[in-house]
Amino acid sequence: MRHRSLAAAASASAPPPQMPPSFHFHWRHHAARRLSSTTACLHPPPLQPPRASASASASLLLQLQDHIASGHLSRAHHLFDQIPSPDVRTYNDLIRAYSSSSPTAAADGLHLYRRMLRHRVAPNNYTFPFALKACSALADHHCGRAIHRHAIHAGLQADLFVSTALLDMYVKCACLPDAAHIFATMPARDLVAWNAMLAGYAHHGMYHHAVAHLLSMQMQMHRLRPNASTLVALLPLLAQQGALAQGTSVHAYCIRACLHPNRNSKSKLTDGVLLGTALLDMYAKCGSLLYARRVFDAMPARNEVTWSALIGGFVLCSRMTQAFLLFKAMLAQGLCFLSPTSIASALRACASLDHLRMGEQLHALLAKSGVHADLTAGNSLLSMYAKAGLIDQAIALFEEMAVKDTVSYSALVSGYVQNGRAEEAFLVFKKMQACNVEPDAATMVSLIPACSHLAALQHGRCSHGSVIIRGLASETSICNALIDMYAKCGRIDLSRQVFNMMPSRDIVSWNTMIAGYGIHGLGKEATALFLEMNNLGFPPDGVTFICLLSACSHSGLVIEGKHWFHVMGHGYGLTPRMEHYICMVDLLSRGGFLDEAYEFIQSMPLRADVRVWVALLGACRVYKNIDLGKKVSRMIQELGPEGTGNFVLLSNIYSAAGRFDEAAEVRIIQKVQGFKKSPGCSWIEINGSLHAFVGGDQSHPQSPEIYRELDNILVGIKKLGYQPDTSFVLQDLEEEEKEKALICHSEKLAIAYGILSLSEDKTIFVTKNLRVCGDCHTVIKHISLLKRRAIIVRDANRFHHFKNGQCSCGDFW
Repeated sequence: MRHRSLAAAASASAPPPQMPPSFHFHWRHHAARRLSSTTACLHPPPLQPPRASASASASLLLQLQDHIASGHLSRAHHLFDQIPSPDVRTYNDLIRAYSSSSPTAAADGLHLYRRMLRHRVAPNNYTFPFALKACSALADHHCGRAIHRHAIHAGLQADLFVSTALLDMYVKCACLPDAAHIFATMPARDLVAWNAMLAGYAHHGMYHHAVAHLLSMQMQMHRLRPNASTLVALLPLLAQQGALAQGTSVHAYCIRACLHPNRNSKSKLTDGVLLGTALLDMYAKCGSLLYARRVFDAMPARNEVTWSALIGGFVLCSRMTQAFLLFKAMLAQGLCFLSPTSIASALRACASLDHLRMGEQLHALLAKSGVHADLTAGNSLLSMYAKAGLIDQAIALFEEMAVKDTVSYSALVSGYVQNGRAEEAFLVFKKMQACNVEPDAATMVSLIPACSHLAALQHGRCSHGSVIIRGLASETSICNALIDMYAKCGRIDLSRQVFNMMPSRDIVSWNTMIAGYGIHGLGKEATALFLEMNNLGFPPDGVTFICLLSACSHSGLVIEGKHWFHVMGHGYGLTPRMEHYICMVDLLSRGGFLDEAYEFIQSMPLRADVRVWVALLGACRVYKNIDLGKKVSRMIQELGPEGTGNFVLLSNIYSAAGRFDEAAEVRIIQKVQGFKKSPGCSWIEINGSLHAFVGGDQSHPQSPEIYRELDNILVGIKKLGYQPDTSFVLQDLEEEEKEKALICHSEKLAIAYGILSLSEDKTIFVTKNLRVCGDCHTVIKHISLLKRRAIIVRDANRFHHFKNGQCSCGDFW
């Protein structure tokens, strides 16, 4: 309805009055000076104060001009309303002022344009560019198309400034085909028009169109060469494409064409800052920080955007320390305005460097400077708190944010997952969908690990479906997350299916798939995949060998593991890290080669840390090598156990040997040093719902049935030869009490519930947060034989596939 009224008003208007020749000449002369910005056609020199009409005094018009010049548009409009019959030039003055101000003011400019049509004042070749600029500010292509029709009706579409304004409007409203049509039909084009079209292609990432346009520009424009605005439009596209060679050629052209800042010219200095900023941004995004810094250092003037571009480049290249130091240097320069972009880059650096205190100071600076409401800065602050583990602060900030976008929700989902609160991550995702905020690839990459953490296969399948629906299934990062999720949910077959269907793979894809085979004890499959990776020309890295050696360890492939450790250094030139030595000690220890493992540790070029000795200590317990266990225990005590798990393992060794006093001493030391043992917890997914159990748990609604089922199982497996291994009870109790304590372990409760809830053809899949104890491992083997059920248990170490009384781990868990 709005557009019909615009058209109707235009059709009723008289032919536009002609401007005085002097004004016309002044405008043309201005254009001949080759404007340097894409939107310069919308900013002609100030209109000369018109002569007073018969009904308006000259002083009133002069006051109007004064208010426009000082930016007091509301006062100007008030004076305008007092003029009985404003002429076209008076309308032009105020419409131009509105279109050059904020988007809200641009809307007022369009209202004034409609009023002009209603009052039958014919727009001229100055009115249309001003009105079209207002449409550009509002991204209102509907209104822009209506004004386009008015220009055609007025016979002014071919006017250079009107057509250039139309071109600019269509570009900024993302109507590239319309913009290209306007450009192609222009009877004459100046540099401003060429730049506007190039900016459109560049802004929308149309690299090949932009290059073709630039080549055509060079061939057709004999007198005018690309200027600073041309290159400022082109360089971001080259940065996006990583086209360093072409960017360097542009830099060389700048030097040859003398497009550099000039302290003696204000306009050249401004152009130089814009061009220098675009150049250093291109170099930084192409990974050439050395040249980015050289451009920065050579600039005689820099603004806040220049600093932000360089800081952002260092953040992008993971040079967080340098980014942080640059931000401090920027503050020392006394810049009075800090943009959300610069603060966001600094916050990302703080998050990576664990400079939480500085991040909190930046938060205060945000609030003080009024930037705290900005979405970009708010999202960066949210990510920083989440990454630092301050999830409560992140939640509070999230709730305070007036506007939330995909990045906001993704940051909170990621924060919950990183801090082990996977179920809450799903709740945030549901809220995100309820608020009609569309998840992107980053959201799904953050959410899918929540399914991995909970081993929630049904949730994982739903997430996979969501990825497919949104057209994200070909994203490499998402496929990598799906491979990991399916592997950790017990479906290694689906992991391989996703891997096989990937359109492209990176090193993370191969490593994740090899690691997946490893945790399932499929060492031969992991080795075959490693060989396939080599044959296809993917060079392995240090992480690849950690995954491969771990897979060999979990599969008992001792000879193969030794071979790959040797090949790593001598075949690929990779220096083993502590993690590789841990894998080798674990490999030898699991295979029963305890003395060789001990000698291997002694010969290491690196000083063995606690993790190396703990890998050997676990084997000493399994193979009951008490003498070596004592030696290893002394080494761990000298180094000081790091973390709860090592204290617990050491305490278990003493308890298994009946040395309860020494086990108690270890637990006292653990408590004094502030380490708390996490309670054992197991869970199982039934029909999309997670059911969690702790040792001795009776909180489940079906607890009576679960314990009755356990009693029946105990009777049955004792007939099969099961004898409780009470050495896994760490307290000094009577034997009968120890047996009662064993039967109530969380994984046994979860499996009993699975037997009650799932049909006989369904695999029972249980996840435990800690390592499965030896007695539970034996019991589950017997249950798989007694009940003829396939049972998969994922513990803190690996997967155990139980079937027909056997386990895939070969009884070394």
